[in-house]
Amino acid sequence: MCKDCGCSITVDDHHHDHSSAHHAAHETLHHNPQLNDAKTIAVIKKILDKNDHEAHHNREHFNEHGVLAINLMSSPGSGKTALLEAMAGISPFKFGVIEGDLETSRDADRLKAVGIDAVQIQTGSACHLDAFMVHKGLHDLPLAPLDVCFIENVGNLVCPASYDVGSHLNIVLVSIPEGEDKIAKYPVMFRQADLILFTKTDLLPYFKYDIQREKSEARKIKPNVDILEININDEASIQRVIEWIEFKRKMRA
Repeated sequence: MCKDCGCSITVDDHHHDHSSAHHAAHETLHHNPQLNDAKTIAVIKKILDKNDHEAHHNREHFNEHGVLAINLMSSPGSGKTALLEAMAGISPFKFGVIEGDLETSRDADRLKAVGIDAVQIQTGSACHLDAFMVHKGLHDLPLAPLDVCFIENVGNLVCPASYDVGSHLNIVLVSIPEGEDKIAKYPVMFRQADLILFTKTDLLPYFKYDIQREKSEARKIKPNVDILEININDEASIQRVIEWIEFKRKMRA
């Protein structure tokens, strides 16, 4: 658990349903004796309440500017930044990025190098972005020229799923080299997904990976989730992601 957050809390429902976080907190505390005390419950509830209030404010801010906000989540190295780089120049919508990492501005620098407006948030010891960090990033990322704002969360398949950052949609990436057990091991993360991207599919011949079984596993967790396969060297696969986002953006217009 981070020193400054309730990382062991898991959200069991859609991230817009903030009461689910409190239900998840109750379940976690019930099954974890180390957390089962009134003081801990009060602290966790306070953290969640404040975060949810700020997330609502962030979402209103995006709505006022007509910007679709998308939270990108995955383990480290699955290809979040590479996907955004690949979308630069071929996307019909203008997008910017709020980039989250513990340290360095390397990912934001990569995005700026290909012409993407990006703001780096360094979380220090926190293993996820929260709504307050995203709000801070919004002060430095002008929304007026944008159609879409990506929130590239810290690489982690646990904690980011528990914190509403004010996005409209969640995209979760899982890469072939990670192994075919990640969806079953980290169901809370994939339950939050509106779209699951299987990345680095060009490496399938080199790994023991049953991608159809993994898709079935994902749909056991969330039957209506959308799923796409991508290979960063295959522009057609990147185009399918862009088309999915563009469809969602037009639905909100």
